[in-house]
Amino acid sequence: MKSLLALASLVMLTACGSGGPPPPDWKTDAADLIERYQKHALLGENTLAERYFQQAVAATGGAGRVAETARLWLVRCATRRAMLIDDACAEYAELASIEPDAADQAYYQFVTLRWDGLNVAQLPTQHHDLVRAPAGARHEALSRIADPLARLLDASLLVMRQEADAAALALATETASSQGWRQPLLTYLKLQQKQAAAQGNAAEQARLARRIQLVEQSLSPAHQ
Repeated sequence: MKSLLALASLVMLTACGSGGPPPPDWKTDAADLIERYQKHALLGENTLAERYFQQAVAATGGAGRVAETARLWLVRCATRRAMLIDDACAEYAELASIEPDAADQAYYQFVTLRWDGLNVAQLPTQHHDLVRAPAGARHEALSRIADPLARLLDASLLVMRQEADAAALALATETASSQGWRQPLLTYLKLQQKQAAAQGNAAEQARLARRIQLVEQSLSPAHQ
């Protein structure tokens, strides 16, 4: 399954290319719908995103699949945290307590900043350097992450841990901008604007204000 926006760090819901029988409809439907959720959430189209997410949950829930439903909630939580929304992943945790999965549990610890005692080997390799690096050097690992969404997530986690420097903010902003992800882009532009204000950099504040205005206009109902 080709996935442009699905979190590469999570076990995919379908077993494509395995040479076996085609996956059941509930799997392919859930995988497609969660991709749609991520796409529209990152674009700031929240009503549409939520509709797709609930349909994805209905697909796995209708099959009575606890672990797969929990994984959808984990994808949602990680996507929101990539946008600097402080989601506690409570729905995932509740379902995972019934049918825990070691890789998902490690990822849950990662996105909720519980890095002490985290089994890094259970994480996708793209996150290893960030967790293993000393606190003061973690921002350097961001530029080596090829996947844009993973890079944005890791930058956001550093912001939440109060470890992000100006370079990390700039990289996250450029990542969101290059992908056209308006929701996190707006958040990061405002963080940079706040930083410019603290530095007394009026020219940079004005430049960022113009970018913010453009993004906000694109998010207005008239442009959706």
